[in-house]
Amino acid sequence: MQKPIVFFDIDGTLLNDKKEIPISTKQAIQVLQEKGIHTVIATGRVPNMFDGILKELNINSYIAINGQYVVFEGQEMYSNPINPEMLQAISNMTASNGHALAYCSHHDYMVSKRNHPFIASSFDSLKLPYPEVDPDFYKKWPIFQGHLYCEEKDTQMYIDRFPHFSFVRWHEVAFDILPKGVSKAIGIQKLLEALNIQKENSFAFGDGLNDVEMLTSVGTGIAMGNAVPEAKAAANVITTSSSNYGILNGLIEVGLLEQDKVS
Repeated sequence: MQKPIVFFDIDGTLLNDKKEIPISTKQAIQVLQEKGIHTVIATGRVPNMFDGILKELNINSYIAINGQYVVFEGQEMYSNPINPEMLQAISNMTASNGHALAYCSHHDYMVSKRNHPFIASSFDSLKLPYPEVDPDFYKKWPIFQGHLYCEEKDTQMYIDRFPHFSFVRWHEVAFDILPKGVSKAIGIQKLLEALNIQKENSFAFGDGLNDVEMLTSVGTGIAMGNAVPEAKAAANVITTSSSNYGILNGLIEVGLLEQDKVS
């Protein structure tokens, strides 16, 4: 019988409102692994922003940077860098407008400006330090995703100028920049194909706007109780919040765990 595979978003899903992994979540994932079920991180973060989470949960597989970079059991499976000329054009525009950018490679994350208040507030929300600064980082490494730091009212000028890109909000003043059609769902598809796992044997947990496609691309999508309305509408199941046994309850509800098997 084919073993299932479960994909987990990080912020608002694996992490509770204190940016901690609840004990119940750690225990639930350990039981999945003991049963031979594949456990995979699926996040918008760059890998070095969740190294500690991988170690804490004993997970070696991930879909990072919103589907742009995929690793299974430590081996790269898929990558899709952005055209450097497009990055140059976006960089020039943000610089002229007083906005800021971040550049996400497969191993690091750099921003274009020092002490920018929007970068500071978005990283404070993740409980992460202000990133290192290198406005030319995109010229040195393949970049898989950008972050635009500006107020929501200013995003339309970028949407109009770069119609082949999607701008997905993840913070009040921070937006993922990705080629249109790219999402965690693409990374999931690549991984399911490589592992020859049928869609009906795949599950995903998420809470954000960048999880909507993921929740509809698997056999069973599970939205957290704290999820945005769009994620809840896309899901097959709505569990409790990430701070209230959400992962554990969701796994029990879809039949991957039994209540009495988790201490």
